[in-house]
Amino acid sequence: HHIQGYPSIRIFRRGSDVRSDHGHHEHESYYGDRDTDSLVKTMENLVVSLPAESQKLALEDKFNTATSTKRPAPSTGGCRIEGYVRVKKVPGNLIISARSDAHSFDASQMNMSHVINHLSFGRKVSPRVMSDVKRLIPYVGSSHDRLNGRTFINTRDLGANVTMEHYLQIVKTEVITRKDYKLIEEYEYTAHSSVAHSLHIPVAKFHLELSAMQVLITENQKSFSHFITNVCAIIGGVFTVAGILDSILHNTIRLMKKVELGKNF
Repeated sequence: HHIQGYPSIRIFRRGSDVRSDHGHHEHESYYGDRDTDSLVKTMENLVVSLPAESQKLALEDKFNTATSTKRPAPSTGGCRIEGYVRVKKVPGNLIISARSDAHSFDASQMNMSHVINHLSFGRKVSPRVMSDVKRLIPYVGSSHDRLNGRTFINTRDLGANVTMEHYLQIVKTEVITRKDYKLIEEYEYTAHSSVAHSLHIPVAKFHLELSAMQVLITENQKSFSHFITNVCAIIGGVFTVAGILDSILHNTIRLMKKVELGKNF
């Protein structure tokens, strides 16, 4: 019925739902099907030691439950996640999954299709600063939000327990401009996505791996002596090329004159 999560059903025995299993204590819960027949059958098995009157009430409950008509299942909803996470600069995983201590989830009904509107790392760079940086390095900033607007849809059959994984290789970029010697730190990344079968509840997983290398871009102001050197180099190059062309032209004219003199004699 497209139901992804159910309220947990705890089973109490003699006033407690805690059971011991080889030294481990855990709460006893119901993990079976959530249809009427399965629930009633489980409850009947639990109350077999109770008086017959309790069993009779349970059976009456079963027959009084209308199961012939069912309402159409509503379309499943989703959620919107917005915020930030502080992580260390080491490889790790960011996992988004359904979790609740008060609910039991049906993994076969969960669809982890999602749309990424924005995913970036580091402090947010203002548009003014970014435009100043792009003036120097046009390609900087093109990969800081590579997954922006990307849609990932699960096209497999229902009940496939599909987990969607994203592998992100993150590289730190530092830009030092000559204007106020401002240091700009930005994290750019490449992304590769895939799907995998999950044995448990499907999740959306982001594998984060920070590269040990980083890119450092520095803007240096050229001195006046550098300008003079370039001008002299240009002038010298012009004179050299002009001398070569003059020599070629002079030798060509002289050769043509010799040919003409040879024809006259």
